[in-house]
Amino acid sequence: MGDTVIREITPEDNVQVAQVIRKVFEDMGVPKVGTAYADKALDDMYSNYNVPKAAYFVVEHEGEVIGCAGVAKLDNYDGNVCELQKMYFLEEARGKGLGAKMIGACLQKAKEFGFEACYLETMPYMEAAQKLYKKNGFEYIDAPMGNTGHYSCPVWMLKKL
Repeated sequence: MGDTVIREITPEDNVQVAQVIRKVFEDMGVPKVGTAYADKALDDMYSNYNVPKAAYFVVEHEGEVIGCAGVAKLDNYDGNVCELQKMYFLEEARGKGLGAKMIGACLQKAKEFGFEACYLETMPYMEAAQKLYKKNGFEYIDAPMGNTGHYSCPVWMLKKL
């Protein structure tokens, strides 16, 4: 996929990012309640990540956003842990190595911010995503950390940075 770039989000990306995330949820049959689908942040991701120790990236191909992900401090947790958040790719972006590159960009930023570990939550049937996370050093843990409000996501993973 030539002419594909991973870059930090801009305000102009907000509409496309929300569309990408909602489309992936609908395509995969993810619950709309208790997941990122219901997050107020979805319609203004730029502002929500334009805060200290947070970053959000988009994958742009020929002027269109086809994927996205970010990192930020884990909500309602006292330790120095961030969360890999809202990582979604349209079907045409999957299986091309973009997920690994996106994780790399997010984890590099997390290290720059000084986080000690990175946490994530996902769905049991998102097996390709879990395989990618495992390949990038994430390990399954037995219980959620913090309180993200995503009670419909029962798979938790952690990576030491």
